[in-house]
Amino acid sequence: MRRKTGALLAATLLAASVAAAVRFTGAEAATSNGKASPFSAADYTANSKVMVRGLKSLVSDYQTRVPSKYTAKSWTPFAKALTTATAVAGNESATESQVAAAKTALMQAAEDLTAADEGTFQTITNDTFWNDTSGNPIYSQGGGVFKFGDTYYWYGVHYVGAELYRANPTRQYNNDVTFVAIPVYSSKDLVNWKFENNVATTNTTLPDGTRLGGWVGRLGVSYNENTGKYVLVVQGPGGVVFLRGDSPTDTFDGAAVQAQITNSPTPGTGDQTVFTDDDGKDYLIFSNSSGRSRAFVSKLRESDSLYAEPAVQIGYCSGCGREGNAMFKLDGKYYHAASDLHGWNTSVTHVLESTTNSIQGAYSAEYTMAGTEMDYSHVTQTGFFVTVKGTKQNTVIYAGDRWADFAWNGIGYNQWMPITRTGSRPQFHSVSQWQFNVTTGEWRVGQNNNYVLNPNFQADRIIVPQLTGWTNFVESGPSAIVTNINGGANGSRFGVQIGAAQSYAGGIRQQITVPAGTYKMSTFARTSGTLTAAQMTVTDAAGVSRTLTIPASTGWTGRELANIPLAAGTATVTIRAASGNGYLFVDDLALVKTSVDTPPPSSGRFEAETPPAVCQGTIDSNHSGFSGTGFCNGTGAIGAYSQFTVNRTAAGTATIGVAFANGNSSAAARPANLIVNGATVSTLSFEYTGAWNSWVTKTLTVPLNAGTNTIRLDPTTAGGLPNIDFLDVA
Repeated sequence: MRRKTGALLAATLLAASVAAAVRFTGAEAATSNGKASPFSAADYTANSKVMVRGLKSLVSDYQTRVPSKYTAKSWTPFAKALTTATAVAGNESATESQVAAAKTALMQAAEDLTAADEGTFQTITNDTFWNDTSGNPIYSQGGGVFKFGDTYYWYGVHYVGAELYRANPTRQYNNDVTFVAIPVYSSKDLVNWKFENNVATTNTTLPDGTRLGGWVGRLGVSYNENTGKYVLVVQGPGGVVFLRGDSPTDTFDGAAVQAQITNSPTPGTGDQTVFTDDDGKDYLIFSNSSGRSRAFVSKLRESDSLYAEPAVQIGYCSGCGREGNAMFKLDGKYYHAASDLHGWNTSVTHVLESTTNSIQGAYSAEYTMAGTEMDYSHVTQTGFFVTVKGTKQNTVIYAGDRWADFAWNGIGYNQWMPITRTGSRPQFHSVSQWQFNVTTGEWRVGQNNNYVLNPNFQADRIIVPQLTGWTNFVESGPSAIVTNINGGANGSRFGVQIGAAQSYAGGIRQQITVPAGTYKMSTFARTSGTLTAAQMTVTDAAGVSRTLTIPASTGWTGRELANIPLAAGTATVTIRAASGNGYLFVDDLALVKTSVDTPPPSSGRFEAETPPAVCQGTIDSNHSGFSGTGFCNGTGAIGAYSQFTVNRTAAGTATIGVAFANGNSSAAARPANLIVNGATVSTLSFEYTGAWNSWVTKTLTVPLNAGTNTIRLDPTTAGGLPNIDFLDVA
């Protein structure tokens, strides 16, 4: 969603009233991609034949917002915009410009809503498959996250290879990018994502009758105030494909195809994303398709967003190519970011920095973003960026794709890392786990973060004698004793070999920055021959060393050393071996902080009214018998959840008790999904308890991870949840 001044917004809406936009008759609206429309003829105004179902969808969604969750100052204009939009949606005589204006004003007011509390920290864990709130795989390669109103929407591409890789991530799939669909997910916190719809599939038809298929990838979405429509721009048949829908989760239709963008030397694009500036203007960020040596910024046509205007070249890499082209804005400067062009494999992040206040103005020479060197951007390729403007700070999130044959085939992995400014330039923070508060914009390193960089030795896509992020050292013997090898631990593609067929001593080391605390150091290892030394050592900033001795083992075996105190500052992790003719093989290294600065509770009672618990409703105290100072009276709607945050020192099952009261007059049960860490683990039935002051505790068993866990009760019917008092954790 865009931020515009009142004058600019008024001008935009005036333009919308006279724009020559596509209009739909009742017959035309009856189908979408060959499927029957769920909307009746009443959804289309009789006079101007304007489709209003998108506005109706937004109104229905925003009517679920609860005033007490927001500041009065932000709620008042939102309520006014909602009232106006409701009237327009129900007006058979509304014009297209009125519908677009109402939709735009409602989304802008929703975007400006300010939470009454300070939100909660949610955990983002990388290096694993992500699921939606129903426990199904998130398919989102080459996509982007866009905020419309108060909701984030994540669009990406679902490929067959993603299904294959998830089923068996220990082999290659020959770049299987057979197109399945473009799904969209929604979220309020950027961590828990709900699947909404496949906005495009192989049934999606383009204007010339061609169906979406072949290579489909690298997309972005914009909202056009003139037409009130959402435009998805994607690589597809014939070049740059424009799809259009009436709501963020609509089934989109083919609207236009642009074979070549003026000033680009080649048809189509190399890689591309959509960037929306603070003034609301939308731009296509891309490289030329052949060679990909040039970086371009092309403005999307303001009247309908269905055409990329003549491009402005902002960068040129002589003799090299760039892909994964994307852009973010930080402290008033524009940053174009891209990866090396070498077969979807990882690299440092290359940056062009604006030297004026114009997105299509001059840019600096290319440089490497700090923090991406030691593990090639957390073993990813540039995907897209999300900028969160919080109540306390603004945070840019780097979203990288891991989908290359270098480590089997990473299709299906998403890796998100925070970016901050260090000095005059952006700084990439390579963390395997971190926590983010979408309300305040604050972030912090997660409890289970692995401080070792490139710990699985997968940043390098080929066999090399010098591993990215690691320094070789030789104490005696031949100079070449280190290489990565095919066949790592737990089915991974690469591990590290240290050794020689003659007497030697040496290995690899890495310097990292760690906070003070107690740590656990671990690795998987195996050996061959006879070793006189095989060890993993960590030395802290004070010069104190702790060593894990690795015993002989012909098969990959996990080894660990716990309760290691480390001083804050630079720590050195060393893998060392010595032998006359033996070898040490290591993989999957980890250095994880096990102590916490302020230990959160891992058991006991968690009150529904006490943060970090979240109640999508109101905190009431009008029914006696509750614990604490109140209870969660959830909004009567599907998805109006009550959520608790629980920390555990170790993974395992836990017994929990949910205290609730259900005194509704129909005596009907209120069903809900039990969602743990974003995955649905069971469906519950909160039965009738006889009265609203009759509290019952339902006992359940749930799986919990080490570290932070979220336990959510998510109602599945319009009645919502019963009143929720507390959560007891044994």
